[in-house]
Amino acid sequence: MALDLIALGEPLVEFNQSGEGTDGTFYRLGFGGDTSNTAIAAARQGVRAGYFTGLGQDAFGDMFMQLWAAEGVDTSHVVRRAEAHTGMYFVTHGPDGHVFSYMRAGSVASLVKPQDIPAKYIAGAKYLHISGISQAISDTACDSVLAAIDTARAAGVKVAYDTNLRLKLWPLARARAITHATIPLCDVIFPSLEDATVLTGLSDPDDIASFYLDLGASLCLLKMGKDGVLVAERGNRQKIAGYKVASVDATGAGDTFDGSFLAMLIEGRSPIEAARYANAAAALSTCGYGAVAPIPRRSEVEAFLNAPH
Repeated sequence: MALDLIALGEPLVEFNQSGEGTDGTFYRLGFGGDTSNTAIAAARQGVRAGYFTGLGQDAFGDMFMQLWAAEGVDTSHVVRRAEAHTGMYFVTHGPDGHVFSYMRAGSVASLVKPQDIPAKYIAGAKYLHISGISQAISDTACDSVLAAIDTARAAGVKVAYDTNLRLKLWPLARARAITHATIPLCDVIFPSLEDATVLTGLSDPDDIASFYLDLGASLCLLKMGKDGVLVAERGNRQKIAGYKVASVDATGAGDTFDGSFLAMLIEGRSPIEAARYANAAAALSTCGYGAVAPIPRRSEVEAFLNAPH
């Protein structure tokens, strides 16, 4: 079955400190991973989504397979290996806020090599979605992302890219070099204003959009959180305002935006229409806790858009 969207990246099991228990060290199990969240968001909007990654032959890998099956995300090409583990991270909370501690080094996803990339699988899709995190976790993972892009471009598959800067994973100079080299290879890019300010050295949204368009991006969605998104193409740009909601956790908002936007593009909506829809989906995703559970389904987004604001 040909898919609308295939995402590639690193899923992570989440252990989030809840403060429950006699000593406050009870952790709730959840799921994370930016491109996995994007694939789920797209699937919840009704498109046919698939995911490529590596998982350990462990209980956490099994949990991810069960999650994607429940969400209708195709996993026919996921690699399972016994010699390495599924990635995970812990979230602890204290007086200075929350702290992330990762156990991702040596995970199966970080060990994926270019020869593992399922070329025919990617070539049969309409869009490939990748991110800067997947490039940062290891040299071989970075090479694999670039190999997947080459495969997509050769087959006429459009490429979407979220810069998702994580300076704990790689130095800024390397992040800039690889990100700026990847952007011209992509059809749609999803930088956040926060990340783009660091990567480009610019602060004005219009200047940032112009910088990325000059690099070679065809369509730039500059995500600005509660302030909405700047949709920029050559000769046309428009700021789409965000929606006011009772936000409690913005963990997966950017990923929800990506998946929802691509779902609408795949449906044939214009970038402006798709951005309005994705803004609403992203806003709704902040009304619950965690990365996956609050991602809204299409019926919820449409009801929200049809309600008076």
